[in-house]
Amino acid sequence: MKQTDILLRGINITRRWGGLVAVNDVSIELARGTVHAVIGTNGAGKSTLINMLSGEFPPSTGTVELMGQDVTAWPQARRARHGLGRSYQRNTIYPSFSVFENCRLAAQAAAQKPWLWWQPAHQCAYSTEAARDAATRAGLDGMLERQAGMLSHGQKRQLEIAMCLATKPQVLLLDEPLAGMGAEETERMLQLLDALRTDHAVLLVEHDMDAVFRIADVITVMVNGVKIASGDAEFIRNSQEVRTAYLGEGH
Repeated sequence: MKQTDILLRGINITRRWGGLVAVNDVSIELARGTVHAVIGTNGAGKSTLINMLSGEFPPSTGTVELMGQDVTAWPQARRARHGLGRSYQRNTIYPSFSVFENCRLAAQAAAQKPWLWWQPAHQCAYSTEAARDAATRAGLDGMLERQAGMLSHGQKRQLEIAMCLATKPQVLLLDEPLAGMGAEETERMLQLLDALRTDHAVLLVEHDMDAVFRIADVITVMVNGVKIASGDAEFIRNSQEVRTAYLGEGH
């Protein structure tokens, strides 16, 4: 793999909270064209890892690189403006606004133009186009005027991804996007992720193992803040260490 394919890299990153080590010396690389899943039981350090990569808080030690640039000290908003999109375990949409307005707000936040303070939002051609394009890519083009709070659970998760896409990211960090979904909604989301991998690097934190083994090109397994294995689905399935530590199987 060429170095230019690596869009986001965490190098030996550790996060300590007092005497607790939540993530311990973990390295990870996200490449364009791939879905990289991070799995592990509750408390394994998955959310802490994604928070360090996104800039929600910095690592105690180690380095984070975005498109080859050291962004370890950058706050989340600056990383977002430089191509990193992130969704959360809980919905962060504006329920009283339409699908379109949610996407347009995201686009405007990513490409602020304070010198045009006098221009009404609906006259901003860039954010309007970005919002429509993002909603279409996320499969919501027929729901632009629907109130976001009236969407189904699965559609709200699609909207969250649409809001990420409206910021024109190259890297997507998705924290449990399949949580609480039924079979039909899960299938729709997996098709979306499959389409997005073409021109993005995608990090997927997920508990649905069937979905992970189906969609992920690379799977990293964490236990107690430590990365114990990383590889393709076949490698992870056949790893005795993974079966013992994560699946609870004996030697």
